[in-house]
Amino acid sequence: MSKPPVVSCPQCGKQHQWDTTNRFRPFCSERCKMIDLGKWANEEYRVEQREQDLPEANHQA
Repeated sequence: MSKPPVVSCPQCGKQHQWDTTNRFRPFCSERCKMIDLGKWANEEYRVEQREQDLPEANHQA
């Protein structure tokens, strides 16, 4: 049986084995998951929207 891959936590960078039973994956812990969620809630992360994707009503201002 092969070993699960080793991955880096996207928040802290800690190396850990990928485990499908880990409730917090891809994060290493609940702490890292909550830090990441907080950054989304504080709008530190944003999904870029290109101008061509905006509705036409926004272009008529």
